Amino acid sequence: MIKLHFHPTPNPFKIALYLEETGTPYEVVPVDTRKGEQHTADYKKINPNSKTPTLQDGDITVFDSTAILLYLSGKTGQFLPANNPKDRGEMLQWLMFIATGIGPYCGQSVHFKHFAPEPKEYAVNRYDFEAWRHWNIIEERLGTHKYMLGDTYGIVDMALWPWARMIPRILNEDAFKSLPNVKRFLDEVSERPAAKRALALQTQHEFKTTLDDDALKAMFPSNERLKKAGA
Repeated sequence: MIKLHFHPTPNPFKIALYLEETGTPYEVVPVDTRKGEQHTADYKKINPNSKTPTLQDGDITVFDSTAILLYLSGKTGQFLPANNPKDRGEMLQWLMFIATGIGPYCGQSVHFKHFAPEPKEYAVNRYDFEAWRHWNIIEERLGTHKYMLGDTYGIVDMALWPWARMIPRILNEDAFKSLPNVKRFLDEVSERPAAKRALALQTQHEFKTTLDDDALKAMFPSNERLKKAGA
């Protein structure tokens, strides 16, 4: 059976949603990143990048959420556009837009707004600007398309959905007022039974919720270098 190494954050939720949508049997292996379980020697054997998610399918191991989506869709053949260069090219460009734009800029926006020490005005401005810029591109796209690739729900939408859930924290609490098409998309996907089952994973498994010094050390190990430099 497939094993999904999971933490309740956007990238692992993509994979849980795809597995639920396709009815693929899988086992959840919790990885508590606030406890530092992503840095253990055993976990780094399957994911040298020390991130979640990681997928194990028999003797095959795949890390990085976009790679996993492409692996699973290639295996199942489900939720893909027509197999021609035009449609597959369109899928890949938007999938990579999420992977290289939405994810990194939103992640950095959250980091500098909520976790970084002062002074941080320059960094907050840069990443907030870029996060907004990327979401405005999505907003425009969803203004003319029901889903990211047209009228058919697919893996690009699954990749986008968990990041859309985080918009109030990424941008601000009122951001959806400026992104009505994204909000419409989010509400629709969130009502899918598979999305509800995917979200339920965060309460079916126990994860550390406190953000104490140990959690900060596990989540942001680079800060330890600053402490040593200032010692």
